[in-house]
Amino acid sequence: MAHSIAIAKTQDKADAYRSLMPQLEALCAGESNITANVGNVCAALKQTFQWWWVGVYWVVENVLVLGPFQGPVACTRIQYGKGVCGKAWQQEATILVPDVEKFEGHIACSSLSRSEIVIPIIKNNIVIGVLDVDSQWLHHFDETDAAALQDIAKLISDLC
Repeated sequence: MAHSIAIAKTQDKADAYRSLMPQLEALCAGESNITANVGNVCAALKQTFQWWWVGVYWVVENVLVLGPFQGPVACTRIQYGKGVCGKAWQQEATILVPDVEKFEGHIACSSLSRSEIVIPIIKNNIVIGVLDVDSQWLHHFDETDAAALQDIAKLISDLC
C-alpha cells in the first residue's frame, strides 16, 4: 500500500488529476475499511490541490451526516435538498458553485469558503453520499474538476 502521494508541480490540473488517480487506487488497495480509505482520499485531494475543505457526507436515515474530511470543523448534518450538498443529493447531479454567496440556500459552515463543488456518490443507482469540496477562492472549480471528481466519487462508491 502506498503511504504518500507524489504529484509533480504543474500548472495543469488535468495532469495533476491524471497523476493522482492511480495513486488513490493504490492507496486504497488492500484496505477494506471505508473510513480509512475515504479519509486518505480526502487528505490526498487536500494535499494535492490545497483546497479549503474536502470531505464526504453519507446518507444516514434520510439526512447527510458528516464523514471523513480534511479542513476546519464542519456542519455535521444537512437536510435533503438543503444547501449545495443537499441539492446535489436531491438532483443526483454534480453542482458547481462559482460564488457561494450567490447560491440560494447556501449553508455557510465556514465564512472563508468562497466556491464549492459537490458530487453525488452513487451506488446501485442510489445516492449514498456526496463528495464536497470548498475553496477559499471565487470561481475556483470548473468542468475539469467536475469530471475528475466524478471519477473519484466513483472510486469511493466502488470502495463501499
